Amino acid sequence: MDNKQLTPSAQKVQNALQKHGLPLQVVELPQTTRTSKEAAQAIGCQVEQIAKTVVFKGSHSGQPILVIASGTNRVNEASLAVRVGETVEKPDAGYVLERTGFVIGGVAPVGHREPLRTYIDEDLFQYQEIWAAAGNPNAVFRLTPADLTTLTGGEIIQVK
Repeated sequence: MDNKQLTPSAQKVQNALQKHGLPLQVVELPQTTRTSKEAAQAIGCQVEQIAKTVVFKGSHSGQPILVIASGTNRVNEASLAVRVGETVEKPDAGYVLERTGFVIGGVAPVGHREPLRTYIDEDLFQYQEIWAAAGNPNAVFRLTPADLTTLTGGEIIQVK
């Protein structure tokens, strides 16, 4: 897809990918990719290959924390709290948009309004290719787990 046809939020992700020098291409699909299951169906991959982005908020600091998890994994919030040094909560949609610049269902691993403390699910590394959200609930891009680490500088952890 020609970059000129991307919506502004998807183009923001494409620009961030280009800034990192990786030859990754954002595509916008006619069907929704808002959930991991919907994304896998639209792309034609396993749900586990979806790198879903989940934003948490530090209960005391108010700081955003980004977890990029395999599509079928549920983030263990108690374990995450120990790792980050404070309890975490799921923020509302307004907070997610304000801190990342993206709506829930389209939060990309890159292109945020501010640097985010980022953690990557170790389970993603069993796949040669994974797919991540790219700025809106219909946009995705294909990458490798190594690309994800390069793009985000995220710490690889067990999220379950």
